[in-house]
Amino acid sequence: MFYSYKQCLEIYKHDYSLDKEVDEKRLYKVEKGIYSDTAVWTDLALTVFKYPEAVFTMESALYYQGLTDVKSEKYCLATNRNAYKIKNPAVKQFFYPEETVLLGALEKEVNGSKIKIYSKERLLIELIRHKKLVSFDYYKSVISNYRSRLFELDRTWFKDNVQKFPASKKIMDAILLEVY
Repeated sequence: MFYSYKQCLEIYKHDYSLDKEVDEKRLYKVEKGIYSDTAVWTDLALTVFKYPEAVFTMESALYYQGLTDVKSEKYCLATNRNAYKIKNPAVKQFFYPEETVLLGALEKEVNGSKIKIYSKERLLIELIRHKKLVSFDYYKSVISNYRSRLFELDRTWFKDNVQKFPASKKIMDAILLEVY
């Protein structure tokens, strides 16, 4: 489990006690301001801790949802458009309006970490909206995987939510033409 510096001070009261815990290897300093009670952690768990408001999207989410076997080189995270720019080379950030950033977000356990991730329905919308950001072959492969999993998709969700996005008619037309 990870702890912020502030949380550690609440537990250990003083920097001296905190440093002593680190020296005696009962606590591990991960990076500035972040500590762990275990010596081993995953980059995914650390990313979830550092960006708790972010939602996994695009290539990362498509991989974690089993819609592609291509693992993204970076963690693709969706944040509120008013959020600070994430200055982490391992993260690709997408900015969304406040009213849609959490639309279709759910919690899922991945490799022992609970992450916020978009549903398969929301990911299909994002894939169509950001079609130009991915290769044609990747796009077609993911669409093919969607076609083979039609029974898992909630058509009602599309009807209720697609209109909340810009170019909603084009998105719905693409969903009907390419997937259904």
